[in-house]
Amino acid sequence: MKNTCDCCRIYCDTESDVKVGALVAYLREVATAFRRTGYFVSDVRAIAGDPAIRAKFLGFTEVILYASFWAIAFHRIAHFLSALKVPFVPRLLSQVARFFTGIEIHPGARLGPGLFIDHGMGVVIGETAIVGANVLIYHGVTLGGVDSRPCRRHPLVGDNVVIGAGAKILGPVTIGDGAKIGAASVVLENVPSGATAVGVPARIVLARIV
Repeated sequence: MKNTCDCCRIYCDTESDVKVGALVAYLREVATAFRRTGYFVSDVRAIAGDPAIRAKFLGFTEVILYASFWAIAFHRIAHFLSALKVPFVPRLLSQVARFFTGIEIHPGARLGPGLFIDHGMGVVIGETAIVGANVLIYHGVTLGGVDSRPCRRHPLVGDNVVIGAGAKILGPVTIGDGAKIGAASVVLENVPSGATAVGVPARIVLARIV
């Protein structure tokens, strides 16, 4: 008998956890979270690639002045501690990062390598959100939920996605690889790979030509 649902199969992986046993599932989650801490090198490279860094001499040191640097650094640590089931501390770290950067990332969120949150103020990433590799997120973006279901209730964002300033992506929707979300758009449905979505509610204005 299946013990999961369509909305959370990717996130919860409940059936697999039952098969391999709770302990093995826990160790696997911890190992994966530990591996994600290594993604921070790619995160730094993504920030360093910002064309706003123009200094020829010691320009790379400007990376530490970016809110994205500190918010993601705190998150990588908090996410690992969360996987270890450490109480209180992961949420404390996320709130400290929010206080200093204006970026709130729940410790449970799964962030891929090369994430760059440009400017960053007002960005919110929910607990069950999944973000792929080399994603660019501008200020004011929300990856939020629309209900309190215990499974995946936040967006799944693919690789190489660009999310414009102020965009709201709500619910367990999927944003395909290479998609672009226009500024101030409200996304309530899946966006195909390579497509561009704009508006309130968002609609596809440019689809990838196969």
